[in-house]
Amino acid sequence: QMVLSEKVNQLMEWASKRSVIRMNGDKFRRLVKAPPRNYSVIVMFTALQPHRQCVVCKQADEEYQILANSWRYSSAFTNKIFFAMVDFDEGSDVFQMLNMNSAPTFINFPAKGKPKRGDTYELQVRGFAAEQLARWVADRTDVNIRVIRPPNYAGPLMLGLLLAVIGGLVYLRGSNLDFLYNKTGWALAALCFVLAMTSGQMWNHIRGPPYAHKNPHTGQVNYIHGSSQAQFVAETHIVLLFNGGVTLGMVLLHEAATSDMDVGKRKIMCIAGIGLVVLFFSWLLSVFRSKYHGYPYRY
Repeated sequence: QMVLSEKVNQLMEWASKRSVIRMNGDKFRRLVKAPPRNYSVIVMFTALQPHRQCVVCKQADEEYQILANSWRYSSAFTNKIFFAMVDFDEGSDVFQMLNMNSAPTFINFPAKGKPKRGDTYELQVRGFAAEQLARWVADRTDVNIRVIRPPNYAGPLMLGLLLAVIGGLVYLRGSNLDFLYNKTGWALAALCFVLAMTSGQMWNHIRGPPYAHKNPHTGQVNYIHGSSQAQFVAETHIVLLFNGGVTLGMVLLHEAATSDMDVGKRKIMCIAGIGLVVLFFSWLLSVFRSKYHGYPYRY
């Protein structure tokens, strides 16, 4: 009982200073693996050092920190559960002990017994959002954590800027408000918004990925991330361009079928539209194949 009390007191002291407790091999063996233990420990195994080039590790760590802070500064804070982290460069022996060869990985070490199959978080299936991690933690430990994210003022600022622009246009145009009823203008605005969202702009806004990745050994620059769980900013711009090309081709095909122009011009528009759709959709599919390895179809 004395040993258990000392372990709990030590973990509580660390948790009061930092929500996620960083552990090396010695701390992990003493506080997580070795009995006695009447508390669960959620451990994130990661590789955050820059030379490891694990972009997903950094993104998962941000969500993990949000979850741990939500636990630390809420009524769910208890000595029955703790959040810890083992970085490969600080605890490679732990990775070897658990036969782990990938990161990030989340494992729940329960208060009694060894981790079961469900105690390893299915990252590829559920993603690493703090809300998903909280549901998994509640399922494994019965500790319900309400995720509280830090305030983000970018949305209200952009909305205020948009309202200011609209108000300025209304003021400058005075009584002439015909531009508000321009269907083409609204269609272009809606199209730009849809293309931005489908290309992943919101994901970039939330995750803050790098623009591209340069291999420090070969100097090669990659603009397309090799995993389906992440992307680069440059990749968003490329996908936006490809989607825009496909959309332009569809618009030309529609105009060729419905306009009153002579047959020659309509044929040219039809050929151009088909060419744009085929070209840009094939490039878009190649990006998809590079991220979802093993995808059997090609255009």
